[in-house]
Amino acid sequence: MAKIAFIGLGNMGGGMAANLAKAGHEVMAFDLSEDALRRARDHGCTPVDDAVAAVTGADAIVTMLPAGTHVASVYADSVIPNADKHAILIDCSTIDVATAREVEAKAKDAGLTMVDAPVSGGIAAADAGTLTFMVGGSDEGFEKARPILEKMGKAVIHAGDAGAGQAAKICNNMLLGATMAATAETFALAQKLGLDLQTFYDISSKASGQSWSMTSYCPVPGVGPDSPADRNYQGGFASALMLKDLKLAMDAAKTAGAYTPMGGEAEELYQRFVDLGGAGVDFSGIIKMIDDSWKSDKKG
Repeated sequence: MAKIAFIGLGNMGGGMAANLAKAGHEVMAFDLSEDALRRARDHGCTPVDDAVAAVTGADAIVTMLPAGTHVASVYADSVIPNADKHAILIDCSTIDVATAREVEAKAKDAGLTMVDAPVSGGIAAADAGTLTFMVGGSDEGFEKARPILEKMGKAVIHAGDAGAGQAAKICNNMLLGATMAATAETFALAQKLGLDLQTFYDISSKASGQSWSMTSYCPVPGVGPDSPADRNYQGGFASALMLKDLKLAMDAAKTAGAYTPMGGEAEELYQRFVDLGGAGVDFSGIIKMIDDSWKSDKKG
């Protein structure tokens, strides 16, 4: 089995590293949080003191970091100067396309093989090993990364060259954010028109209005499959993270000269929800702002 460095053991990275250890790999884990390191140890990983110690001698290096600035810094200071030439570098963070391409170019210049491999699926999928990976990089890089990624996910898809994984991720999440906002406002309207929401779900989920946001992640409690709505919008995918991805999508659209009015409206709505205190609430909780219950809850 491979020796794997894993840097970044947050809500997503912790479960991902645990699945690599469960698969029999030797996982050298690093995070700035002592609690995260303790949890990693409990799940079979070996905590180390810093990123350099994790990277040294590793066959694969996986990073799951908050933003592009963190990725650029960790790779410049710790990964690229210390990684073995045979190692495959896999960044699973969700960051801007430009930074992903810049970091991968620097890795290539140093004689290293790197891919960007952002994920879809959320915390539950990270823990269960059922993530979807969108991978950007060379054919060689994809083939080297695939056996590692398959231990953490149900689908590993080559999206294209360097940065293509990030492009696919932000396009996917722009669509998700916009469709969730539309789904939430539609249920709010249906209720105000006097429709029973379960009945409306039964109709629309089998008609032309259906979407993943409705049929798999319905924002209404007690309607459709179990979702964060049934747990007071706790867990799942935080609205602050959705807002981050929408901002990345809008920045990319500006750079590409793309017209994305629905994406822009989704960004504005999630910004408003986060400003009202919804940052840690699942992104489907935006229905509470759309139907005015969020303000009522705050007043209560």
